[in-house]
Amino acid sequence: MNYHQYFPLDVVNGPGTRATLFVSGCEHQCRGCYNQSTWDEKSGHPFDEAMKARIICDLNDSRIRRRGLSLSGGDPLLPANIEALRSLIIEVRELCPGKDIWLWTGYRLEDFTPAQASLAALVDVIVDGPFEKALFDPKLRFRGSSNQRILARTPGGFVPWQG
Repeated sequence: MNYHQYFPLDVVNGPGTRATLFVSGCEHQCRGCYNQSTWDEKSGHPFDEAMKARIICDLNDSRIRRRGLSLSGGDPLLPANIEALRSLIIEVRELCPGKDIWLWTGYRLEDFTPAQASLAALVDVIVDGPFEKALFDPKLRFRGSSNQRILARTPGGFVPWQG
C-alpha cells in the first residue's frame, strides 16, 4: 500500500484533534473530487513499519491529545489497501486504547465485499458513498455530498451516527 499524505494533527477529518492518513488508490474517480492526486494506487510513498510506528507514537503523544485516527484517501477500502490497513488498525487498537477510528470510502456499505466488511468491522465510524458533485453541500459535517452517510458501528451493525 502507498499513502499520499499524513497529517499528525488534523481537526477537519472527524471530531476532535486527530491523526489522518490519506492512502493512495481510488477506483471511483468521482467528478469534482478534491483529492484526485490520490487516485493512482502507485502514487505517493510506500506505507512501511516506520510510518505505522509514527502514527502510533503520535496517537499516544500526551502533549497533544488526539481523539483518534482518520483513514481517507484515495480509498482505504480499495482491495490493494485492505491488508496493510488491517495491520495498522489492529496495532492501533492494541497500543492506543480509547482512540476512535474513522474511515472514508466511496463504496457503499451494502456493496462491501467480505474483505471490505471485515475491515469495516474494525473501525468505529464509516463515511460511505461516492462524492456526487451535484449533491455537494459545504454545510455538511465530515462529508462532501448529501448522498454520503456517516455510520457508527454498534454491536448490531452500522447505524446513522448521532455525533
